[in-house]
Amino acid sequence: MISGGHAAEVVQPGAVRVRRALLSVSDKRGLVDFARGLSELGIEIVSTGGTARELSEAGIGTRPIDEYTGFPEILDGRVKTLNPRIYAGLLAVRSKPEHIATLAEQDIEPIDLVCVNLYPFERTASRRGVSTEEVVENIDVGGPTLIRAAAKNHPFTAVVTSPESYDAVLEELRMSDALLSEQTREALAAEAFAYTARYDSAIARWFSEREDDFPATYPRVYEKVLDLPYGENPHQRAAYYAQANARTHLLSMVSKLHGKELSFNNLLDLDAARRLVSEFEIPAAVIVKHNNPCGCAVGGSALEAFERAFATDPLSAYGGVYCFNRSVDRPLAERLHEIFVEVVMAKGYEEGALEVLEQKENVRILDDAERRNEPVADRDIRRVRGGLLVQDRDEDIELRDEMTIVTQRKPTEQEWGEMLFAWKVCKHVRSNAIVIARDLGTVGIGAGQMSRVDSVKLAVEKAGERGLDLEGSALASDAFFPFADGPLIAIETGIRSIIQPGGSRRDEEVIAACDEAGVAMVFTARRHFRH
Repeated sequence: MISGGHAAEVVQPGAVRVRRALLSVSDKRGLVDFARGLSELGIEIVSTGGTARELSEAGIGTRPIDEYTGFPEILDGRVKTLNPRIYAGLLAVRSKPEHIATLAEQDIEPIDLVCVNLYPFERTASRRGVSTEEVVENIDVGGPTLIRAAAKNHPFTAVVTSPESYDAVLEELRMSDALLSEQTREALAAEAFAYTARYDSAIARWFSEREDDFPATYPRVYEKVLDLPYGENPHQRAAYYAQANARTHLLSMVSKLHGKELSFNNLLDLDAARRLVSEFEIPAAVIVKHNNPCGCAVGGSALEAFERAFATDPLSAYGGVYCFNRSVDRPLAERLHEIFVEVVMAKGYEEGALEVLEQKENVRILDDAERRNEPVADRDIRRVRGGLLVQDRDEDIELRDEMTIVTQRKPTEQEWGEMLFAWKVCKHVRSNAIVIARDLGTVGIGAGQMSRVDSVKLAVEKAGERGLDLEGSALASDAFFPFADGPLIAIETGIRSIIQPGGSRRDEEVIAACDEAGVAMVFTARRHFRH
């Protein structure tokens, strides 16, 4: 017979009086204060090994789990809560007289609250050099089972999985004579099932990625980071979620220093801008509008890079997202203050810069303190109706030595620099993509056209609108030219070097057109579609 507190009684769903709580946690943040609060309310605490020791050292009395079950912890703690007495005490439907009769016959005491969190599997699995054995040992079995049992029976039990919930639970218990409302228990159950779903997803992902880069199932869990004012359009609701346990995400280590709420479209453009600006080691500026760069340049300073990026297309840059891989100083802030800017993101702000930028109430000012790189193994994911398209990220480093000069004239060193710069930018422009560059800055960008020749025309027109002389510029195309018409239009404007993947059935015609004009052309053998 088990000695202890209250016996089970028939009750109807509603507020539950907490008389007995089972505590078994790996993350012991806030544990002592929570347990002390429960104890002060007269709630009996049943606990397992490490939790019991922690509470005992704090002077809080607990009932050992083996006393409650009548069975010792065995197998180095692998089996301690996997016991029918515990699960009967948790899963009994207390409105059913037959369930209550069974508890009485078996002398099983009900458990009203379970406080459990799990072995740190994700943290362990992400450590460098960790052994398979250690990762597997951090797969919790009893904890998820306890959580799911209590959450399933939330009409009669409560489950607490997060230290962040301790204060609110204690407050309600104190204010209501140790009662927990049905609404609270349901909310805690929803949180608990999400918690175990994330945990199981992390385990499944670890196993699947050991076997196959593209496994039969694609388990991922995302957690809400930010509610957004609306989606792409005002009638659409929206929120931003980050993948659970991701090394980095779009807003990791990013602080909003000023301005309106970030919008759905801001975040899309911000992602595009950050990816492009991260291509460069020297000072760089990127301006993105409608998820396409409308200007990109490098320079001796962030201000110089900005001036040259902005000059690409000042009209399109109106209301854009401006991203820098350096800090913003006061002179750059004063230039930004002269124009309409939606978002500014930089690696910090020097003295006086914020004072200038904050004069405009709505401009969103972001400080990017993230120094970690996105893991190379991370995949690109695109949502389609009822499913996902998953692919490797298009971020391989392409070396000049792997490219092929296909024309009679070889590029000069300066032309190589211009082409490689344009090629980097082109990768981040929506297909069909054409980028014209000069002096390591964009001068014309053609994006998102159904015809490649139309993209060439658009890029040339953008440069022509500002009366720019394209003589000596370089052109990059994200995919091969199917005909010679696109290159011929560019050549007529003064383009002197072209970089493209090659691979068209009419490559020889395209090469011949370049040879006739004395234009250098390089094949990369790799395209960069971005739909």
